[in-house]
Formats: sequence, C-alpha cells, structure tokens
Amino acid sequence: MLRIAVPNKGSLSEPASAMLHEAGYRQRKDRRELVLVDADNEVEFFFLRPRDIAVYVGSGRLDIGITGRDLLLDSGSQAEEIMQLGFAGSTFRYATRPGTAKDVTEFGGMTVATSFSGLVTRHLAEHGVDASVVHLDGAVETAIQLGVAEIIADVVETGTTLRNAGLEIIGEPILKSEAVVIRRTGAPDDDPKVRQFLRRMQGVLVARRYVMMDYDIRVEHVEKAVALTPGLESPTVSPLHHEGWVAVRSMVPSKDAQRIMDELYELGARAILTTGIHACRL
Repeated sequence: MLRIAVPNKGSLSEPASAMLHEAGYRQRKDRRELVLVDADNEVEFFFLRPRDIAVYVGSGRLDIGITGRDLLLDSGSQAEEIMQLGFAGSTFRYATRPGTAKDVTEFGGMTVATSFSGLVTRHLAEHGVDASVVHLDGAVETAIQLGVAEIIADVVETGTTLRNAGLEIIGEPILKSEAVVIRRTGAPDDDPKVRQFLRRMQGVLVARRYVMMDYDIRVEHVEKAVALTPGLESPTVSPLHHEGWVAVRSMVPSKDAQRIMDELYELGARAILTTGIHACRL
C-alpha cells in the first residue's frame, strides 16, 4: 500500500482531509484515529503532527506526505516538495522595534527568536550574517519585550498582531509557504501509486479552479466567442437543430466566469450556463 502522512491538527489538517476526500479517498471520522486503511484505493494514511511529517517521509518510513513548505524546510529532512496544493498560504518575515534594523544584513551580533530555528539559521547563513537564533514554540512577538531577542521571525498574515506589539516588519520575506506534497529526496519518479495519487490531487485542484460553461451562439460569432472561452485544449462546438446556431462547451476559470458570461451575452450568446466540476483528469 501507498503510505501517506497527513496532518493531524492545525491549519493544515482540515483542508488536507477535505482535499483527500474530494480525490476519492476515505478519511477518518474520529480525530483520535491515528491510522486509516483505505483498502479500495490501496492507501494507508498516518495522521501525524505537521512538524514531524517531513522527518518520517525523509527517513523513508512513509512514501509521501502533506505538510507546509515552511515545516519541510525547517526540518532539514531528506525530503522534497513535489506538488503545491494551494491552501494554508502564509508569509514568513522578520520584525523588530522601529529603528533597530532595516534588513537581514544588519542583524550581525543580534539574537533572533523564532519557532522555525532551522529555517532562520539557514537564511542567516545564506546572507553571511553572524546572529544567534533562539527557538521558541509560540508567541514569539513577546520575545523582544522580555529581552530575549532583538529580532523575531514569524508567520505574518495581516501584521496586526506585530503592530499591536509595537513591532514593524522589515526586509524581504524569508519564505512564502503553502501546503505541499513531499517525498523522500531522490525517490524514483516512476512509482505508479505516487503518480496516481498526484493525478487525483491535480484533478481536485483543477476542479476547484474551473467551471464548465455551455452556451448557444450564432455561427458567425463563434470565433469571437471561442476567443473568450478557449478551454484547456479546445472547446467543443456542436451544431444545433436550428440552422445557423451552434452549442459551445468549454472549461473556464471560476473567478472569471461572471465576466465571461457578460461578454458572451453581448456577443449574442444565449442559454449561458455554468456547472461545477467535481473531478477531472487532464
């Protein structure tokens, strides 16, 4: 069986399980369940702490896993990213009191507090900065107030929490993270079970981003209409019983669907419909 690590809690857990369910895999009903066998799909799921997943995959104990890019890189494990999943996005940045420093090149001799000590240590080394790194498990914004560090490195969404603590974001982002599928570094690319899993997950991503659009339009306006709805390969165009009209079917990005419908209507298209896509293979 394909052995897959899945986050058991935190911001990665529910979106990951939801995506796996959409991909046709069984998921646990009880949060206390640590192992789930999906015999129909020949998969065994292991529900683990998100921080530990890269370690298990990197050691070869598990075939693949779902975790955050930040957690993967922080772990230092022999694992690599093979697919982006498009959820749990975050930005990792430095922050400090105003006037302390402007960017990472000015951190020499200072102390940086973070929950991602591996990631920060490598980032400082890449910039040739000699600074100390203190590992904290949470609420790192208080480290400066309590005199533990001059700089902090943490996940930033709106920056409100940092501003409320009297801090400002400085320098360029250390990392932009999101949920990813990982495997052991150097693992073969041709594993059929892994490839099938990735195809299923890719199908979910496409189904979430696109809708199917159908409409009727006069033959003389088909080329302009098709330019608006080119589809992934090419739209399907079928003649209607009423002479001079055709039916067009094409996949369009969900975020653009309403605008495209408006433009098609102005071209003379009628019976414009959109339907959700539950699964696909490209």
